[in-house]
Amino acid sequence: MATAQSQKLSREDFKRQKVIEEQRKAGTLPAEVDPETGRDINPHIPHYISQAPWYLDINHPTLKHQKYHPKEEGAINDWYARGARAGPAATKYRKGACENCGALSHKTRDCVERPRKTGAKWSGKDIHADELVQDVHLGFEAKRDRWNGYDPTEHIKLAEEWDLVEEERRKLREQQVKEKEKLMAEGKISVPEKEQEGKEKEAVAAGPADSDDSDDDEEKYADRADMPGQKLDTKTRTTVRNLRIREDTAKYLLNLDVNSAYYDPKTRSMRDNPVEDADPRDLTYAGDNFLRWTGDAPKLGQLQAFAWQAEERGKPVHMQSNPTQAALLYQEYQSKKGAVSEKVKNSILERYGGAEHLAAPPKELLLAQSENYVEYSQTGRVIKGQERAAAKSKYEEDVHPLNHTTVWGSWWKSGQWGYACCHNTIVGAYCTGAAGIEAARASVAQLTGGAAANEDQEASAPKSLLEQYVARAAKEGPNGMQAQDRLDRAKQQKGRGERLGEGEVSLDEAKLSEALDAERKRKAREALGKDREEDEGRTRSAKKGKYSSNVEVKDVTEEELEAYRLSRSNAADPMANYVDRDD
Repeated sequence: MATAQSQKLSREDFKRQKVIEEQRKAGTLPAEVDPETGRDINPHIPHYISQAPWYLDINHPTLKHQKYHPKEEGAINDWYARGARAGPAATKYRKGACENCGALSHKTRDCVERPRKTGAKWSGKDIHADELVQDVHLGFEAKRDRWNGYDPTEHIKLAEEWDLVEEERRKLREQQVKEKEKLMAEGKISVPEKEQEGKEKEAVAAGPADSDDSDDDEEKYADRADMPGQKLDTKTRTTVRNLRIREDTAKYLLNLDVNSAYYDPKTRSMRDNPVEDADPRDLTYAGDNFLRWTGDAPKLGQLQAFAWQAEERGKPVHMQSNPTQAALLYQEYQSKKGAVSEKVKNSILERYGGAEHLAAPPKELLLAQSENYVEYSQTGRVIKGQERAAAKSKYEEDVHPLNHTTVWGSWWKSGQWGYACCHNTIVGAYCTGAAGIEAARASVAQLTGGAAANEDQEASAPKSLLEQYVARAAKEGPNGMQAQDRLDRAKQQKGRGERLGEGEVSLDEAKLSEALDAERKRKAREALGKDREEDEGRTRSAKKGKYSSNVEVKDVTEEELEAYRLSRSNAADPMANYVDRDD
């Protein structure tokens, strides 16, 4: 049952519940219905699956707790309405509202307003409007969108504020230029100061300055300024690149297929080859793994594996702490390993021999290539040169015992294999050549001639009126063919009817009733077991001989066969073993 058991059942209720469950599994009682969906609950579901947990507070049979209920997620642009109010402010304090500001949308401990000396609950003045409380369900993209909820109007306000600051700064600089021009006219400013004033005047005439303008505006384009993507040292005039050259193609742009090599943006690594179908000679980048296993990288991996194996055997070899020792030991190990393998190889060759088989044959023989020129026609015939010899198998070829010139299986006729030289179908037969072929043809002709003679005899025999009609109608038109088909079907039915129990059979009612009575008596004797002694006596007499036995031998009649069929029990009959127990 799919009911959450909130209280312990008594023994009688538990037994009753188990009986009901068994009846529902057997199908004698209808299954429970889920009120949530209106469907039947499978009674074979285990109890630990169908029973709802206690904390869900479900007191009716249901499988709702086994279904997945996806959470409602909003769009990617959904966000909280900041500062929005649900409506106009109230005129008097309401019960349950904030004691500080009087808003009903939050409690006193959650109020963000300045604590008042006398709260709105007691003063009844300056009651704030209720905030608009929203329950926003953000999805996967909305949670990770860094610009979600951003208001572009804030940036416009900030830009307008900075425009005002720049305007005031420009006016201030214009006033300073006018004052310095006045001092220059009075002769209180030197020549270098005049040149500086000319530069400032040109800057003012050029337009409003940038927000970063100061006394060192010219240093923006000086040699000490850093170029983007580079760190420039003005003293040594050296450039240290800390970013990728922009002329290079990024790894992830080499193949835009989504199923291509994986690119890790955090480490900027792509281990596999992004363009595997391209020619390796034209590749500019074949993946990080290609560079990882070129040069001395494989040797370094072998040296590291040797250091690990040596440490497992008890030798203090560490590649990082003492790389020189590890390299020397690995070199010594390789030399000793080669000497030992060569020694073992020589000892095996000395004991068993076979050194001559280790010499590699010429490459022409290995690749089956030669300098022999052979020219073929379109049909495959050799025009110029010597034709290549056919490859032979490991078995003996061109060996023909018993005077045969061909192999057995080179001739086939009427489902039998034989020799093509003598047409003999026996494997171990001696070859007779052309004489055997002529003898076989003569025997076949003789057999064929006998069949033809039989056909002539049948043709000379007197025909019935129906056969004469069919023969005459066959000459006249297509109706004769239909008549011939009817005649053939009649002959087939006559042949089938001659067998016992087939075709149209006429039964004698008196003989059939006698056969039924005899069949019932025989089955009654078999049921009582009275025929056992008679069978033993018949078996003993049958062993003496067919003609000296006492068993009466006679043919089965059509009535006896029909009686056996009628009294035979049909195993496929569903009512064969039915017994009415109410009687």
